[in-house]
This record gives sequence, C-alpha cells and structure tokens, in this order.
Amino acid sequence: MRTLLLLALLTSPAHAWQADQEGRICRLDHAEPGLSVHLTYDPAGPLYSITVRAPDPWPEAPIFGLWFEGDRPANITTTRHQLGGGGYEITVTDSGFSNVLDGLEFNRTATAFAGHAAVLIQLQGAAAEVAAFRACTESPSA
Repeated sequence: MRTLLLLALLTSPAHAWQADQEGRICRLDHAEPGLSVHLTYDPAGPLYSITVRAPDPWPEAPIFGLWFEGDRPANITTTRHQLGGGGYEITVTDSGFSNVLDGLEFNRTATAFAGHAAVLIQLQGAAAEVAAFRACTESPSA
C-alpha cells in the first residue's frame, strides 16, 4: 500500500512555486502541465512583470485579469497587457504589484482571463515563495 501511495505522489503533476534571484532580478516561477506563470522584479525600474503562458493562444482582448479565490478574494484587471510567444503568453508590467502578490499569497486559486479564454492556476505552496519574492524585492541588493 505504501508503495502505491508513493508511486501516486511521484507521478502526480507538480504544482511547484519557486522564488529565486538572478543577478539583481527577483523571480517567481510556477509550472503545471501546459501552464506557467513567471513574475519578475527589476529594481532598475523599479518594474514588476507577470507572464502567463497558456496551453492555447490567448485571444486579442481589451482586458486581461486575474480572479483570486480563497481567504482574500480579489479581481484585478488591466488594459495594459501584451501578447507574446506566438500568442501563448500574456504579459503585464507595472511599477507596483502588491495586489497581485497578495492574491497569490493569500488565496487557493487564481484564474487568468482575457476575452473568452481562462486558465486556472493552483496556488498551493505559493505563500512561502511569494514571501521570499517580496523579501528579494525589498533587499538592498535587489
């Protein structure tokens, strides 16, 4: 029975969040099958970015948003997004991201949406990595 449980855990899809620093750039990455989320903070701006790569191309849409569900639900929308990566990536940049970071840290799921497209992002394990990302953005070396 233990062997079956271990096998099930090892073969289930990873929903990993990982914060790190590359030079002065702070990064927060997440990947699930067919989906990835990539945040950066560049202190030279200062400028934050979030890129969501979906399994299907994003449509051209006037609004991109993130809907967070959990302990602190929130709905964040913007018209300042850009498509890239052959249409599979949608990116937003801004000088502040506290609402996005709060959503990632304090909720269970996020839904990224634009036009008729939406993808569900699992936030399990994100809180500690978001806290590490925040610490990186506040450090003197960032």
